[in-house]
Amino acid sequence: MTHGTFISFEGIDGAGKSTHIARVADVFRAQGRAVVQTREPGGTPLAEKLRALVLHEPMDALTEALLMFAARREHLVQVIEPALARGDVVLCDRFTDATFAYQGGGRGFDWQVLTLLERMVQALPDGGVRQPDLTVWFDLDPQIAAQRLASARLPDKFESQPADFFAAVRAAYARRKQEMPGRFARIDAAQSIDAVGADVARVLDAWRHRGAA
Repeated sequence: MTHGTFISFEGIDGAGKSTHIARVADVFRAQGRAVVQTREPGGTPLAEKLRALVLHEPMDALTEALLMFAARREHLVQVIEPALARGDVVLCDRFTDATFAYQGGGRGFDWQVLTLLERMVQALPDGGVRQPDLTVWFDLDPQIAAQRLASARLPDKFESQPADFFAAVRAAYARRKQEMPGRFARIDAAQSIDAVGADVARVLDAWRHRGAA
């Protein structure tokens, strides 16, 4: 059986991830692959309840990080790992990089503690740590993202943070890319939807040609 493929899509709200995740899903389905589209925090009934708490309730930074990883553990056990074992393609709207970006960067929470939680929650039987095979990072200036979201919906507690919070989030994504360059692909999300889509297609083609698919 073909081993599954795990692709995560990262970036702040307003970067346009959702549109392109749907397009990537269509590409894989056209190739005859079974696709699981999911998100974090969330992806299971319990994890969705934790998502609601994290997005709307005030809490200590450590509490927030622990809830993120609790939701992730449930998501991995119930959805992601079984799908990969079946040989499916898992497309996830955010994964652990978002926790390092938002809690580590935006909240200023201890990077090493997050790394410890990552190793614990995402541990594999062979001693490794579950990471996406490919991470597509939609990089966007927070000011542009704010303009795109201005009339979209009532913001959650993260979306309503000030500009310096999102500058720190963006810097933390860049740090994760620097730490794990092999799986990261940066996309300039300030471009038009079609230009971004073309870049995503090129990233996927290049990744396949490396023999990762």
